[in-house]
Amino acid sequence: MSSSAISSELAENSGTLHDNNPNHTAKVIKNYLQRKEEQGVLEVMVWPPQSPDLNIIESVWDYMKREKQLRLPKSTEELWASKMDLKTALEECTMALNLFLNNKFSEALDLLRPWAKDSMYHALGYSTILVMQAAMTFEHQDIQMGISVMKDALQTCQRFRKKNSVVESISNLVSKQAADQFKEEEMHAEICYAECLLLKAALTFVQDENMINFIKGGLKIRTSYQIYKECQQLLNMTQDLTDKNETYYQFEGGVKLGIGAFNLMLSLLPARVLRLLEFIGFSGNRDFGLSQLREGAFSHSLRAILSVLTLLLYHTYVTLILGSGEGNLVEAEALLEPYLKKFPNGSIILFYTARIAVLKGNFEKAEVKFQDCIASQQEWKQIHHLCYWELMWCHTFQQNWLEAYRYADLLCKESKWSKAIYVFQKAAILSMLPDEVVKQTGENVTELFKQVEGLKQRIAGKSIPTEKFAVRKSRRYSAPKPEKLVVPALEMMYVWNGFTIVGKRADHTESLLITIEQAETKLNQETNPSEYHPDDRCLVQMLKGLCLKHLGRLLQAELCFTQVHTSEKRIKYDHYLVPFSLYELGLLYKQQGDFQKASRFIENAKQNYKDYSMESRLHFRIHAALNSLRGSPASTP
Repeated sequence: MSSSAISSELAENSGTLHDNNPNHTAKVIKNYLQRKEEQGVLEVMVWPPQSPDLNIIESVWDYMKREKQLRLPKSTEELWASKMDLKTALEECTMALNLFLNNKFSEALDLLRPWAKDSMYHALGYSTILVMQAAMTFEHQDIQMGISVMKDALQTCQRFRKKNSVVESISNLVSKQAADQFKEEEMHAEICYAECLLLKAALTFVQDENMINFIKGGLKIRTSYQIYKECQQLLNMTQDLTDKNETYYQFEGGVKLGIGAFNLMLSLLPARVLRLLEFIGFSGNRDFGLSQLREGAFSHSLRAILSVLTLLLYHTYVTLILGSGEGNLVEAEALLEPYLKKFPNGSIILFYTARIAVLKGNFEKAEVKFQDCIASQQEWKQIHHLCYWELMWCHTFQQNWLEAYRYADLLCKESKWSKAIYVFQKAAILSMLPDEVVKQTGENVTELFKQVEGLKQRIAGKSIPTEKFAVRKSRRYSAPKPEKLVVPALEMMYVWNGFTIVGKRADHTESLLITIEQAETKLNQETNPSEYHPDDRCLVQMLKGLCLKHLGRLLQAELCFTQVHTSEKRIKYDHYLVPFSLYELGLLYKQQGDFQKASRFIENAKQNYKDYSMESRLHFRIHAALNSLRGSPASTP
């Protein structure tokens, strides 16, 4: 119908009812209607501005207004509760967690975002995902965004906390207040606040390089630890309650996760560090930590999967890098199994499936699973980078150097975690190839090694130990007459405890032994040895000893490690080789059942050497080995 026909129909058959309430009018409309009336197009009916007696909708609005007033919250706490109750918040966050584990990262954020400033659990979930993203990208803007949302999350949690909070008065929670004085929201607010503090501390460490941020992060961790300890006491006081509901078990799951993770991680610290931390209130018990995490993992709480992931991280990474490689892979597989059924294409689940295959020596299966992980999602490329790192090592273990180079090159181009390590790894892998093959790649090994020093990072004003090691090794190529490193890819394999992994496969260990013996022969044939010659020979002997140990040729392995020890005075640069060889000798004697001799050699490495490369890493491993020896039966004479 044309506009003119509409105007004619309006003029003939109807009038215009116009509410004159100033809240509902605008000059442009009033002027328009007046013009149309003057033109005879329509007739505006006269109507009072407010007329509940004439306009029935006004009566309805009045009724609704009075009903709404009766239902308005009478306090701040009621206001937040009226917006999102605890049970609903937990249900929504469980949905978001399931979306996250199904690779639907943006959808999880979209679900959590609307309530991120009104619900403590939405705030925690939303900020946690963004903090994870920041930690993975290492982009400045992502780190700043993570810190910003974490501040908001802390403020949201703070609104639900009891006024005289745990942090403000540590003893109040247990000694001066009965457990039943805490509302459910207040109990959960303490746990959420503690978790937010930990996440904010993690970002604080990487936000800047200065010591002030490092101290701030440490204080946040201490406060979080204190909250967890007090919440544990609160949990112990309420264990006998008969009317426990679902939200109580959610609180219990949070306490077990926090207490378990703190105890487990603190127990890894060398004794001298732990003694200092105990002075300021920290303590760590490995067995208690593991038991708490296991209980949390088999609970039905929102945080069950977080307990599982913490245990997986411990068994598949921490025990290998900071320990002697004694992770419980049987438990890791059992923990992962139900989630593999529930989230068969979840990238995080696939990643740990592949990692377990690596640790079992099944490199072929691992490669397939890592590729499945990469194909499972394209949103978070940083998960791809984790897979590239692992695939690089899978191929290194098998000496598939060109494939290992390909993944090292991808890391150099795409990831920002540690450019110094990536470039060093790429150069080290290329060093294992013949010169003509390297030439085909278009790379210049010497120039790559020269780049390493300019790429190192600093945290709290300190260099990262692994990067520092790579920088020191690469300096040989910056000399007027560059001196090549000997088997640098295998040396870095040892730094990451890779021989413990490849030792599960006799075929690949034999191949590595052949490569090392070829390097040994070449060193022995040098007619004009450089100043690095003694160091290189000791490195080759240590790596050779590792291969022999894993092949069961223990006497030959002992001779290799002993040769490094007796060559101590001839070593000029790689002083780390002596204490590490003593440590390996100790593990060798442990394997033979001579625990006293094992302890003696490991204690020698601990007590009599200092200021060498990777010293902290060795002390972590020594701490784990000595703890293991204390739990071993006494050796027979």
